[in-house]
Amino acid sequence: MTDHPVPANPAGAGQGDGMERLTARLRLEKAVVVAYSGGADSALLAFAAARVLGTRALAVTAVSPSLAASERAAARAFARRHGLAHVEVCTDEAERPEYAANGADRCYHCKSALFDALAPLAAAMDARVALGTNLDDLGDHRPGQRAAAERGAVAPLVDAGLTKAGVRAVSRELGLATADKPAAPCLASRVSYGDPVTPEVLRRVEAAEAALRELGFPVCRVRAHAGGTLARVEVPRAEIPRVGELRERVDAAVRGAGFTFCSLDLSGFASGRLNALLPLLPS
Repeated sequence: MTDHPVPANPAGAGQGDGMERLTARLRLEKAVVVAYSGGADSALLAFAAARVLGTRALAVTAVSPSLAASERAAARAFARRHGLAHVEVCTDEAERPEYAANGADRCYHCKSALFDALAPLAAAMDARVALGTNLDDLGDHRPGQRAAAERGAVAPLVDAGLTKAGVRAVSRELGLATADKPAAPCLASRVSYGDPVTPEVLRRVEAAEAALRELGFPVCRVRAHAGGTLARVEVPRAEIPRVGELRERVDAAVRGAGFTFCSLDLSGFASGRLNALLPLLPS
């Protein structure tokens, strides 16, 4: 995603020099517009960019039905706490038929909508768009990376050799509250491939996950199946017995969010679980 010659992460190097590598990488940029969701990756990138580039760094949060209200509020709070230049833009992926169809390339269309919204800001600043992609992301199914490459976006965390663990370690050293923040992908990632992504289904997922967190399950996913009528709840394996103990409250919380059925995945939580359905999609 970048055409800059940057030093690779030396084999066996620890993460203690991660901020130094990231700083060196960002100094190669004239200006950056950081796609900032408020998660651990983009928060570190936005923080580092502001430190290195000052007013030539802008953090931008894309607002759409796929962004949970709690995540939007957290992103705002982090930006205020650290004095980041921060704005929000509305993206129109929900209005794009290719995105709503929720095929294997949904993320491509989502990222395309993001870049369409960020392009005017980047042009005004003579900047490049910077994404919080880390090294671990490169091995996953992420069609959005193709859209990023097509638009000339850069990935400073990758260029600095930072894995997810590295991002968290550097963030911890800097005292950032996002160091241990659980991953929170967009709400559309909870909708089973092939089922339409609609604002109503996203609202159900958001409400159900918020209710589960209130019940004491900070790490959870509510996967929507069967057109948004069936919820499949994922929590870490160690938490599964407690879901059983609270099954009536869990069931009521999920159904109260608008789902007709509530099920529990006995395999436990795993990021990207819905990617198991990709081989079943029409080629």
